Amino acid sequence: MNPKNIRNIAIIAHVDHGKTTLVDEMLKTGGLFRENQVIEDRMMDSMDLEREKGITIKAKNTSVHWKNDLINIVDTPGHADFGAEVERVMKMVDGVLLLVDAYDGPQAQTRFVLMKALQQHLKPIVVINKVDREHADPVAAHDKVLELFLDLEADEDQFNAPFIYASSKNGWADHTLDGPRKDMTALFETIMERIDPPVTEEGPFRMLVSNIDWNDYVGRIAVGRILSGEVKAGERLQIIRKDGSRDTAKITKLFEYSGLQTSDSHLGVAGNIVGLAGFEVVDIGETIVVTAEQEALPFVDIDPPTIQMEFAINDGPFSGKDGKKVTSRQIRERLIRETKTNISIQIDEGREGSQFMVSARGAMQIAVLVEQMRREGFEVLVSRPKVIKKIVDGVDCEPFENIWIDVPDANVGGIIKNLATRKGQVTAMHAHMGRTTIEANIPTRGLIGFEFDLVNMTSGHGVMSHMFESYKPLAGKIVSRQTGTLVSMEQGTATGYTLMSLEDRGKLFVAPGDEVYVGMIVGESPKRIDLPVNPTKGKQLTNVRASGSDKNIQLAPPMKFSLERALEYIDSDEFVEATPKILRLRKRILDPHARKRMERSSKK
Repeated sequence: MNPKNIRNIAIIAHVDHGKTTLVDEMLKTGGLFRENQVIEDRMMDSMDLEREKGITIKAKNTSVHWKNDLINIVDTPGHADFGAEVERVMKMVDGVLLLVDAYDGPQAQTRFVLMKALQQHLKPIVVINKVDREHADPVAAHDKVLELFLDLEADEDQFNAPFIYASSKNGWADHTLDGPRKDMTALFETIMERIDPPVTEEGPFRMLVSNIDWNDYVGRIAVGRILSGEVKAGERLQIIRKDGSRDTAKITKLFEYSGLQTSDSHLGVAGNIVGLAGFEVVDIGETIVVTAEQEALPFVDIDPPTIQMEFAINDGPFSGKDGKKVTSRQIRERLIRETKTNISIQIDEGREGSQFMVSARGAMQIAVLVEQMRREGFEVLVSRPKVIKKIVDGVDCEPFENIWIDVPDANVGGIIKNLATRKGQVTAMHAHMGRTTIEANIPTRGLIGFEFDLVNMTSGHGVMSHMFESYKPLAGKIVSRQTGTLVSMEQGTATGYTLMSLEDRGKLFVAPGDEVYVGMIVGESPKRIDLPVNPTKGKQLTNVRASGSDKNIQLAPPMKFSLERALEYIDSDEFVEATPKILRLRKRILDPHARKRMERSSKK
């Protein structure tokens, strides 16, 4: 393959604007599937979690053959928490498809990733998607994109990016709104005309590792774009580590990306994206070369993590009943393995060796990691997210974010009041078609749990997006939860007889027959104090009180938490106990007497 016939592009957009669907349609147009073949939707979302949540979590490579040309495509996440997945693939591509919903317009993650792409001097192509959607306004979306280019100080060539109007769901893209709406030809033509062929250098083989893949037969695979030279399977190459040291390895396999799969290749040429196997240890950001005289390639800087959570071994009475991986050694190995492929996650081991501080971009990123570990058989305790503070010029500072909220007009007052209690400051408001967009600056602390409030206050009609701004002086105290908890003081099985009496004290998290233990949170109290309760107490049976009358007990369904909601709900003195089948909320210190002593000492 001649480098002149290769194009390397990334697709960037906000969550649910149609990135993965667009890639699917490009694969179909590229002849990956036979005519009349039944095609599975959202083929690029290969992880179970991605299909369940409807979002892209991991950046993935694929390629499309169109006529005599090869287009390498990187499908990237749209959620702000997975921004590092986007940042590190910028070194592999020469242009980006900026995908924008014709109704929503460019959102916060669009702004964030586009800023990174423009800083790398990549050429954009704007795709206004879902133009046939109800209430779509592609003309307004077009104008908002141009305003975004101005805000991000795009150069003249980037500002004059071509616009494509498309419906990924229906499989067409055109240069104009009134085009023929038949196929994706206009998009392919624009990619080949607008995006430059990959820049290559003279000299021997050199490649920056931008991603890590895994194969059960050959192990770790270093993925990147070849900057210069050629590489063949069987060659011996050198890896330049981040600290400057070098190791030598023999290439056992060379992979190219074809459609949704990798295929063995005997030769990798400059400009193409390939995968190399044969390294015992290889990390993102390292450089692979041939000779000792060659130098390392620079790697794109990654924004620092702003959220931290504590992972600990499950020391509760039910430890090991559900999961099989419960030791600190197993948890440590799993967390370290995650840092090898996810460079935005950092791990700090506690003094006791059974606690680990996990730092990341956002709570959702860590929640996805916990969910993956649950499915792998792990049991782990996870704390509430807390922000990572810094001292800047002698002043204690915390991270702040810009937030964009789109809500019905009737909910504006309640949302602004909620933002104020979280130390958020409204910076702008825009009304449009019965809805209002609120822009605000808010501490990252204030964002924890806000999305759940937004859903409740707007009955699911509110939409939010956010982007890290900078570190600023501490905003003051933020009350995270207005309620207390009902804490079990006995271990056993919850009974309907007792739970019926506890309903008067608050909302319940458990149902009759659920196993509970001392220190486990079984409900929510409207008072801002923790109430000890005994959900296992049974009815004293006499000749007057018969057990059969329990059949008349009617209880409201218990509150069920998703993992993300549970992590945001708990307080600083509580844990989420995550096992393969069950989520429990519990106190850090299970013994109520020890808990009281700790409270007294902390007050002193």
